[in-house]
Amino acid sequence: MTTANHPVVSDARWTEQRIALLAREKELTRLHDQVAAERRALPWRRIDKPYVFDTADGKRTLAELFGGRRQLVVQHFMLGPGWEQGCPSCSYMADHADGMNVHLAHRDITFVAVSRAPLAEIQRFRQRMGWQFDWVSSNGSDFNYDFAVSFTPEQLAAGEVAYNYRKGYFPAEEAPGISVFYRDDAGEVFHTYSTFGRGVEVMMGAYALMDLTPQGRNERDVFYKMEWVRHHDRYDTGAAFEPAPEKAAPAAACPHCEA
Repeated sequence: MTTANHPVVSDARWTEQRIALLAREKELTRLHDQVAAERRALPWRRIDKPYVFDTADGKRTLAELFGGRRQLVVQHFMLGPGWEQGCPSCSYMADHADGMNVHLAHRDITFVAVSRAPLAEIQRFRQRMGWQFDWVSSNGSDFNYDFAVSFTPEQLAAGEVAYNYRKGYFPAEEAPGISVFYRDDAGEVFHTYSTFGRGVEVMMGAYALMDLTPQGRNERDVFYKMEWVRHHDRYDTGAAFEPAPEKAAPAAACPHCEA
């Protein structure tokens, strides 16, 4: 017997298969814990360059972004100078930040978003989206370029940039990422980890819940699978579900942005 082309079985058979899957899930959990331990064991690199950021409270160094804590998580948010709005996929990530922030703070972690757009443009979009987390501008510094989330016109014209630890084509001047830093008692700052590409899904908690459901993420098998994502104030509120378009979306400014 099937419902919506899916098998329906007895309680006993369902439990048997669920227990089999549980064993696989436990394997994945143990692997996740192992990789997390290996991540924490990575060597660090000292940050010597004096990065300065524009914040709502004036100019701040990278060390000052920690807010008195030892650990700093940075979301490299795709919002370039002159952009009307931030990347929808980066915004999807950021939608999770405010709820996490109080819990992160109680584990000695400060969260900050960083974009290359001027502070006034950041604040305008942040107000529209209703976010409370700290968001600062790296405009005028090398920070985004040094962490391989912004690219110069010359790099793009050459058709090859360094992103996600390999060189290749990238279709936009900005890219997503997450970087982690540690500040010691002497005030020195160390870069401990960065992740890019699909690695940024660690901030997308909604995906984890979607993965539990029968339809899963329900995304089309195209290069830019997040074509369905909208800014949270741009969804059609009258629709319970917006199906994927029959045709591919137009070429986007980046693999994480809608056109």
